[in-house]
Amino acid sequence: MEKYKNVTDFEQLIEVEHGKIGTESRNKYEEGTQMFIISEMLKQARKEAKLTQEQLAEKTGTKKSYISKLESAKGNIQLSTLIRIFEQGLNKRIGLTFL
Repeated sequence: MEKYKNVTDFEQLIEVEHGKIGTESRNKYEEGTQMFIISEMLKQARKEAKLTQEQLAEKTGTKKSYISKLESAKGNIQLSTLIRIFEQGLNKRIGLTFL
C-alpha cells in the first residue's frame, strides 16, 4: 500500500504499476491496452452489423479463428488487415492518431 501513498490520478497509478512512458514494461502495457480497445471495437462493430465471426471472416478473406483471436485480444494484426476488416467487412472507416 505504501507505493500508492502519493498517487492522486490515473496516470500516476499507471506509472506505479507499469513504469514511465518509454520503459519496456510500460510499452508492453500500452500495447496490450491498445489491442484490447481494438478488440472491443471490432466486436461491437461486428455485432452492430449483425454478422457472425464466420460471416465477417468470409467477407474479408480471413478465417473465423483469426477474427475470434482478434476479438479476444490474443492475435497480432497487420494494419492492412485491420483496415480491410473494418472497411470491407463492416463498412467503417478507420482514423489513426499518433501522439
